[in-house]
Amino acid sequence: MANMTIKDIARICDVSISTVSRAMNNDPGVNEHTKERIMQVVREFNFIPNNSARNLKMAESNTIALLIKGINNPFFHGMYPYFQRGLEKEGYQFLLHAVTEDQDEAHVAEEIAKEKRLKGIIFLGGKIEQPAELQERIRIPIVLCSVAARPEMAPERQCMTVGIDDVRESFKVVDYLCKKGHRRIAIISGKRSDYTVGRLRLEGYRQALQANGIEFDPALTGYMKEELPEYSEANGYAVTRELLESGADFTAVFAISDRTAMGVYKAIYDAGKRIPEDYSVIGFDGIEMTKYMYPALTTVIQPVEQMVQSCIDLLMKQLRGKTVPEQLIYEAALCERESVREIP
Repeated sequence: MANMTIKDIARICDVSISTVSRAMNNDPGVNEHTKERIMQVVREFNFIPNNSARNLKMAESNTIALLIKGINNPFFHGMYPYFQRGLEKEGYQFLLHAVTEDQDEAHVAEEIAKEKRLKGIIFLGGKIEQPAELQERIRIPIVLCSVAARPEMAPERQCMTVGIDDVRESFKVVDYLCKKGHRRIAIISGKRSDYTVGRLRLEGYRQALQANGIEFDPALTGYMKEELPEYSEANGYAVTRELLESGADFTAVFAISDRTAMGVYKAIYDAGKRIPEDYSVIGFDGIEMTKYMYPALTTVIQPVEQMVQSCIDLLMKQLRGKTVPEQLIYEAALCERESVREIP
């Protein structure tokens, strides 16, 4: 075939152009059977790639990826438009990529950075244990937004980060309930295996109890079910129902996410109880739909727009040559609504 191109190879083998390119570069990520089929066609037609076209194809794109752990989280949904508008304003394309619960964010980042020739990556949610090492491997700027890490890994977090102080903000939630007269406060925490956000918000809960002279009661800590999606309505419902059926004595529930609080509401109503007359409920994240719950949910609102803009600003700084890490911690705001009552 005269003047054969890489597109012709891709069409013959019924694969993408990028797969052909990766196979010819002996990329270990390409299936061996697919690679052999591609190389057989290359040999058969004595294909010699056009170096100038190949170099153009291999050039970096003008794309920033947003890697999200928790694609169904409404809190993250509220961030997407700000990311898209902000990045487009800076002249970059916006790529949204979901990371499933069973995937490793760092591995996904390496793969997508190589495949898409990205300019940078913003991680949203999840956990990165060795961000400095990851950045060294993928060699493009990264920013972590609302990303957790093991406490012992904190010194290694030599990269750009944006978030809130989960311990401090949870302390404020529980202290608020204590000031409202509640002494028996249950918490719907993360999974027992969670060492990130769930652990941090549980720590804030315990510190607030201690500050108000209340002894921590393990019977009032509900851990999310391993078999159910984390921070979901289903998990909030299942754990709250268990707490109610256990006969534990409590007057308020702190759900560490608003989605979980929705499940808490249903479990309380299904038990024939009322909010806030029988149980006060407070959430965390400040997602839009909480104002339409009945009664409207008292929650913690994170400064979404400011956090997104900071992520973009930190990424742009790196693209312009700044390498000194910055950690930006924002303060959230307690939004009082109708789901918490005062106990005289």
